[in-house]
Amino acid sequence: MLNEPLQQALERENVSLNEFKELVIRLLNYGVLCRNESLVEQQIYDRYLRLHAQVADYFELMDVRLLHEPKFEYVRLYPPGSQVPGMEEAEASAFGGSLRSRLSQQEVAMVLVLRLQYDKALREGKVDENGYVTESLESLGIAIKNLLSRSLPEKMTERTQLFKRLRQLRLINCRQDERFDSGEAWIKIHPMIVNFVSDECLQALSGESTSELVAELDSEEEAQASTV
Repeated sequence: MLNEPLQQALERENVSLNEFKELVIRLLNYGVLCRNESLVEQQIYDRYLRLHAQVADYFELMDVRLLHEPKFEYVRLYPPGSQVPGMEEAEASAFGGSLRSRLSQQEVAMVLVLRLQYDKALREGKVDENGYVTESLESLGIAIKNLLSRSLPEKMTERTQLFKRLRQLRLINCRQDERFDSGEAWIKIHPMIVNFVSDECLQALSGESTSELVAELDSEEEAQASTV
């Protein structure tokens, strides 16, 4: 049975209970809602704006935090106990039905590079009117090599999966049929990357800590491989 305030809000906004459930389930399944991602997400995001107080009350019962960025029109969930923003959230961001679905080390490395490239473009005034930064695959490959002494996955299936994952997290935008077998592919870095990776986390890429981070990423990958 619905509580009276929620029922009144749904009636006032002419939203059915099933539509409210669709909004909540979408957030739980994906962990993020981005208005310009698709027509479906546009409709659900607009519904969120009408019922944001009720949605916040629902997630507050589970100590799940909501981050809403109205300028760039997106909403992201953060699991209980997390600090917003921060790299801890980046490794524990929601997708695939779990608020603590961890990123692989390759994905973590790529997320860090995306944030650095976004900041660089921001300083150079290369951000479009929607807050996106456009980068070529070639420039991202060079950046991850220079910053972390790593390379993009050689196997096309792994490379495609990496960028598919980042797109699922709404950190990048690219065509569904984009091919990643050459440096001529282009992606757009979403402005929410700024809230996904904190300024403090970027300090790990300066000075001596860079080599330490690379060693940590490599050691964790070796440990994961040994358990397979």
